Amino acid sequence: MDFVKVQGLGNDFIVFDGPYEPQPADVVRWCDRRRGIGADGVLVIEPIDPTTISMRYWNADGGEAEMCGNGLRCVARLSYERGWVADSDFTVRTVVGDHPVAVTGDSVRALVGVPMGYRTETLTIADLEIHPVSIGNPHAVVFVDDVEAAPVDRSGPLIENDALFPNRTNVEFVEVLEAGGIKARIWERGVGETPASGTGATAAAFVAHEVHGVEQPVTVHLRGGTLLISFDDHGAWMEGPAEIVFSGHID
Repeated sequence: MDFVKVQGLGNDFIVFDGPYEPQPADVVRWCDRRRGIGADGVLVIEPIDPTTISMRYWNADGGEAEMCGNGLRCVARLSYERGWVADSDFTVRTVVGDHPVAVTGDSVRALVGVPMGYRTETLTIADLEIHPVSIGNPHAVVFVDDVEAAPVDRSGPLIENDALFPNRTNVEFVEVLEAGGIKARIWERGVGETPASGTGATAAAFVAHEVHGVEQPVTVHLRGGTLLISFDDHGAWMEGPAEIVFSGHID
């Protein structure tokens, strides 16, 4: 069975052609960075027609997730490079809806989704104020004074698995920068801390814009690199790089 390894800002994925549904135990084995291929998750993609590609995503713990923003960009780049689509502007279909994408060189612009479920009141978990938001998948945004000193490894799993989030949640630790934009570290549901997350960056940018008035487009500085997030009547748009790393075969 052939696969392709892709990455967006260090958030990396194993891609298989569909139709195919991997077993959770296989996903865990393949994503293991010492005994497998190594990745944050598995993507399965399939061309529907010359304008539309389907995408499904499984986290490294074997659980299927609703959406993956960096995966969305990587799938767009790979599908375009393969000639599966007729033009550089096309649609990626996920379980939570259709996402217009545009490929320009190494960069991809994509409609991540419509931020919703945002509540002006905060929740308190692990003595931290939490801003819940959905980008098709669940997120919890935490503002901190210094993101590099944030208790990501300690508080991330506590928030992820709190009873307030029955399907668990991704967690974003966010520092608002005086010069504009934000800096974020991301605890990804079923993965742990990851160098980047497209939906995580989008959730962080949305709440920073709503709560702290950070001007858009919001520059989001992640450990893996930088994403640009903007909003319009259609929802949240993300722009950033996507790279095809290598291909291989699993017996």
